[in-house]
Amino acid sequence: MKQCLIGREVELKSLQQYINSERSEFVAVYGRRRVGKTFLIRHAAEEKFTFFMTGVYKSSKSEQLTNFAISLQKYSGSDRLILPKNWILAFYELSKFIESLPEGKKIIFIDELPWLDTPKSGFIAALENFWNSWAVLRNDIKLIVCGSATSWMINNLIKSKGGLHNRLTHHLVLQPFTLKESEEYFKTFGFGYTRKQIAECYMALGGIPFYMSMMDKSKSVSQNIDYLFFANNAPLKEEFNDLYKALFRNSAPHIDVVTALATKNKGLTRQEILKATKLQDNGSFSTILEELEECGFIRAYSPFEKKITLNNTRQKNNTIYQLVDFYTLFYFNFIKQNHYHDEHFWTSSYNSPLHNTWAGLSFEMLCLNHINQIKNALGITGIQALVCAWRNQEPNNKTQIDMLIDRKDDTINICEIKFAKDEFEITKEYEASLNNKINTFAKSSNTNKSLMLTMITTFGIKPNIHSNIVQNQILLEDLFKA
Repeated sequence: MKQCLIGREVELKSLQQYINSERSEFVAVYGRRRVGKTFLIRHAAEEKFTFFMTGVYKSSKSEQLTNFAISLQKYSGSDRLILPKNWILAFYELSKFIESLPEGKKIIFIDELPWLDTPKSGFIAALENFWNSWAVLRNDIKLIVCGSATSWMINNLIKSKGGLHNRLTHHLVLQPFTLKESEEYFKTFGFGYTRKQIAECYMALGGIPFYMSMMDKSKSVSQNIDYLFFANNAPLKEEFNDLYKALFRNSAPHIDVVTALATKNKGLTRQEILKATKLQDNGSFSTILEELEECGFIRAYSPFEKKITLNNTRQKNNTIYQLVDFYTLFYFNFIKQNHYHDEHFWTSSYNSPLHNTWAGLSFEMLCLNHINQIKNALGITGIQALVCAWRNQEPNNKTQIDMLIDRKDDTINICEIKFAKDEFEITKEYEASLNNKINTFAKSSNTNKSLMLTMITTFGIKPNIHSNIVQNQILLEDLFKA
């Protein structure tokens, strides 16, 4: 299969600018496992590395240093392998090699950098010394580092309080594909999937390029998902634990948090998470939430309240944390539920209550992850807005709203989200339910803003005597726009 870069125009342009600048650059690229960080960097550098190495997962200091020495010998062309005793000497050997080269930019790429930082290795101090006392004094060094362990990258590089504080010249976070980029990928590699099929694939895989690269264009979406996750030798059967272990050095509490959040689609407060997980309410717990949010697994938002305005800062006690990672939701709803090890569990579950419940939740997440496309379809791109879910607290009227778009122009879009096979029909009973939601929200919030009912569906609303209740319609195809 031909290797080509899909999307990533902004990130590629930025990396190329850093590589071609007239000064030394220290660039950190981070993002979740399998999102395409290494591929992007190799493409931007056109494989013209002065030195390139990849850290080895769960290897000792001596093994990492040996790996470094082998890479240096390869790029220097030396006849002998120099095994440094520590990282200070390792970077010294690298600097000696670079100083022997003719003028011109030198691109140094260290992939999976966090894995080099083994306990008591002195790696961070050596990296600080390499950059602060040598590389930054030149104008031709392009040090690009990359890692899937997002929490390590953020804490040790981007938010470093040590010798690397404010030393990074740039950092890039690589996000999963959007629906538009996913469609471009499938078209480029000859898949004949419809937009609904692409959306359903996205709702399971979350726009992760590596997952998509393992799909077979001769198979349906259902066949591919069965192969990837449920077949006897499914290549991604153990992906859940591998994913969290790669991102977080102590992943158990992170998994506890997402396990709790997977039970409540609209999210939980901090205290509700603590109660469900039995974790301690301390700074470490705050760090866990921050790391999950920074990695894109959860989002934190303030619930709609009449006292909350667009200028309020987030309040610790009323913040709601919501699971927004597609693969994690898919794992809890399907992979973990496959108790009988059915190799065709996805196909056999299709259109079942289990599948339909998941599809509804995941489509809400799809909309949430494409809020810019929704705002564009509504014509409110330039208007500041808060996005949140809402539920009525009255025990005799358990009403909830999938999504509120609380706009600065004194308008609130009340969004109902439906993943349907064809046009969605509003019945007399459903119209009454919608009216109840609107009236209950208006009464509970005591808002003076105008309320606009907005339906977000796959194929639109079927016109009938009840459909006039809707002021705005957004279709699945709107989410595929740039």
